[in-house]
Amino acid sequence: MKRYYFLLLLIASALFSSCSKYGYVNLKYPTAPNAVLPNNIHNIVVINRSLPPKEKNNSMAEAVMSGEIAGSDKKASDECLKGVFDRMNGWQGISIIIPSHSRRYGTGTREVPEVLTWDVVKSICDSSKADALLVLETFDSNSDLLLSNVSNQIGAVISGQSPPPPVRQARMNVLSYWRLYDPSVQKIIDASQSTKYLNFDLGVLPIPPPEALPQTAYAAGQEYIERFLPGYYTVKRDMYKRGKGQEKQQFKAGFRKSEVSNWEGAMETWTPLTKSNNRKNAGRACVNMAVACEVLGKTNEAFQWAKKAYEDYGNSVGREYANKLKYRLNYE
Repeated sequence: MKRYYFLLLLIASALFSSCSKYGYVNLKYPTAPNAVLPNNIHNIVVINRSLPPKEKNNSMAEAVMSGEIAGSDKKASDECLKGVFDRMNGWQGISIIIPSHSRRYGTGTREVPEVLTWDVVKSICDSSKADALLVLETFDSNSDLLLSNVSNQIGAVISGQSPPPPVRQARMNVLSYWRLYDPSVQKIIDASQSTKYLNFDLGVLPIPPPEALPQTAYAAGQEYIERFLPGYYTVKRDMYKRGKGQEKQQFKAGFRKSEVSNWEGAMETWTPLTKSNNRKNAGRACVNMAVACEVLGKTNEAFQWAKKAYEDYGNSVGREYANKLKYRLNYE
């Protein structure tokens, strides 16, 4: 498996507070990617095989109804490759290579072409000193809201009704199909088709702006390569801003340190409170220590503090927190 995919490392946190005794912190942890690169792959060459052998002569009506501009797909499909490069190049030692001659003929339609021969794959990889070949096999664009608007306007005229107000946004969509070839084992590592949607405000004319298609194509390339990158999920951790009695200010001091990400300093402030004669304060301090440990990536220590908050001091937040951390530890 590609290195580090299943390490649940904290990548971001934001701390929130309100007028209540509680504050909370949002933590983001990575999830496994949808697809995994073999460990032997470090350099990937990317080519565009979605071009037609000859320019298609689409009718003007087809172009208007689909929101297409003559030759636009040919130019925009290259943006897919740029999206892949910008999103993946340099990530964990991966290099994306776009050769000077990156365009190849394919079907020029949504029909997926036959797989490349392994001799061709190896030749392309060798010429770029790459371990694998990523191919944009098909590319097709459309503008759904423009088509819908035209249809609604025509339908209203035919039925004798007042036409609806024109749509002020266009939804551009790009359908792409990708294959990732590994010549070392003569295996297709991944094959995936997806459709990317982006909305754009309309100008004076009821057509998408010039930047709509290239931006959507670029986003489509990024979306595909993200299959090999971890996703993220957000968890919320409650903590205490203040305690009872004379220790109230000490709690606040620790919380203020956590608000500026000085978690080590906050732990120094809360540690004495975990042995307070006031059982409520001690339980709350244990919960805060658990949160600080998890923020710092010390999941097992966080579990011990949360468990102590409930077992020793009866803190219900600690009980719920300990159960969540136990699940995380089992997953890790």
